[in-house]
Amino acid sequence: MPTKIIVLDDDPTGSQTVHSCLLLLRWDVETLRIGLADASPIVFILTNTRALAPEAAAGTLREVCDNLKVALAEQSLTDYLIVSRSDSTLRGHYPLETDIVAERLGPFDAHFLVPAFFEGGRTTRDSVHYLNDVPVHRTEFARDSVFGYEHSYLPDYVAEKTGGRTPAMAVERIVLADIRGDGLLDRLVALKDNRTVVVDGEKQSDFDRFAAAILNAAHRGKRFLFRSAASILTSLAALPPQPVPAEAMASCVREGRPGAVIVGSHVRKSTEQLEKLLQEPGVAGVPVAVEQLLHADTAGEKLCAEASAAAAVAHLEGKTPVIYTSRTELTFADAQARLHFGEAVSKLLMAIERRLPESIGFLISKGGITSNDTLSEGLNLRTARLLGQILAGVSVVLTPADHPRFPELPVVLFPGNVGDADALATVYRRLSNPPAL
Repeated sequence: MPTKIIVLDDDPTGSQTVHSCLLLLRWDVETLRIGLADASPIVFILTNTRALAPEAAAGTLREVCDNLKVALAEQSLTDYLIVSRSDSTLRGHYPLETDIVAERLGPFDAHFLVPAFFEGGRTTRDSVHYLNDVPVHRTEFARDSVFGYEHSYLPDYVAEKTGGRTPAMAVERIVLADIRGDGLLDRLVALKDNRTVVVDGEKQSDFDRFAAAILNAAHRGKRFLFRSAASILTSLAALPPQPVPAEAMASCVREGRPGAVIVGSHVRKSTEQLEKLLQEPGVAGVPVAVEQLLHADTAGEKLCAEASAAAAVAHLEGKTPVIYTSRTELTFADAQARLHFGEAVSKLLMAIERRLPESIGFLISKGGITSNDTLSEGLNLRTARLLGQILAGVSVVLTPADHPRFPELPVVLFPGNVGDADALATVYRRLSNPPAL
């Protein structure tokens, strides 16, 4: 049996490079047991911790780890790797999450910071992390009001995020020459005491070589933890091509019917993609003025009723409603206030989603937090089966056949910061047009 790759995903988009595996929306021991017993070499536990304040994220992750420890013991599973999957632009609760995993599931010989995500133009060279060849500290993501940072050189990033607990000089570096040369396995075997290691990657073959050495070392008894983006998962799981090609995903649409789109992500790329989508034939824009949530306690109910009615009318007309949050830039007193507002917006979007017509053919969820809430709250799923990718970095899952409202509904999990300006429109077209026979 291959090494089980257990991914603790801080939003639901970490499966964006793999296929045919389970996504777990709950983490009670019974659900974890189902995931561990699944035939796929990889399983995702969707914790959604990136959307939570640090204290709540810590509590969630401790619960996940404690239950996982029980499930692993019950399954007598010892050949596994733990991956704390997070954002490829370095946003998230680091080192909080790796500290908790090490505390609850350790000890580990090392934890590896592997942020490259090739499908999204994120690469790491000489321990500097880039987005389309721009050091990430120069991008909008480094200015994130919750998870901002000042350094693209990963040893300095580690020192910054750990508050100096792990100084840059103490961080071990695995650069491209190490991965492409000889001696990597010996270095991995020599690691101990949860050493912090940052890893380069410019193309998938780099990670294929690195993963092969990791798995070899693990089979020799080494225990490793990862803090990574999605691309390393492709190499660790070593899956064959996905069974339904991206261009043929329309074959999964329920009776070829129009679908629905929910856009919660507010990053610039999402707004550009939304503008392109709204120009497509067969769509109907349904804006939701979420800034009203700041001014009246009853605003949510009114906005939900209005958006639900507009979506129902669009569906009756044979169109795909595109329900999107207003693009107004809002400012908040602090990060906590921003998180609370985000929770209120997500609650509203999920209320709208639950009122969508039951006969929609597909659902596209735009944004990481929105996608997580779509699966766990809007659709109230315990597990979902990942079909594969409809676009590089964009996953499609299928709801269970016994779902009370939306059985066997293809759901697209579309990260906020993935794809070019036409990507959202491309996904819509692939689901709206049947494949050529």
